[in-house]
Amino acid sequence: MNTGSDDAGGGAVVSDGAKGETGTGRAGGSDGAGEAAKAGDAGEAPERQGLGSRAPEFVRSRRVLHLSWQVGVFVVGLAVVGAGVVMLPLPGPGWVVIFGGMAIWATEFVWAQLVLRWTKRKVTEAAQRALDPEVRRRNIALTVIGLVIAGILLGFYVSEYGFTTPWNIRGR
Repeated sequence: MNTGSDDAGGGAVVSDGAKGETGTGRAGGSDGAGEAAKAGDAGEAPERQGLGSRAPEFVRSRRVLHLSWQVGVFVVGLAVVGAGVVMLPLPGPGWVVIFGGMAIWATEFVWAQLVLRWTKRKVTEAAQRALDPEVRRRNIALTVIGLVIAGILLGFYVSEYGFTTPWNIRGR
């Protein structure tokens, strides 16, 4: 059962016993509690806050309308993710569009909300590791070594062939 939040701007959450319920009788992994909880309850784990459908209350209160809403959100999200996948090898912001499609899915589906939280956590961890002074020194050293090697190779090429492009070199 979906319950709305009484707080202004609060998102709806799905009870532990009915995660992902769409009126089809399916329920996701229950931990046995089965009680609906509002976002921000003191006993609620931080990962569980704000999960669930963000559809308007009049949509969530009608089973067929809510299922139609979820299908629409899924189709729109799928189209955006598909466009992002097409943009990966082609010009365009492929990953940004894919994460945009995931954000669309996250407005309705708990699994997408959890995937986005996991992704945000991993990106934050990677950014923190990249800002570590030891890692930065290593990366700078590797970059300098790579540039020196590229400079040596370029110098060798110019000394052998001059400023001629590789496709214009004849018979050497």
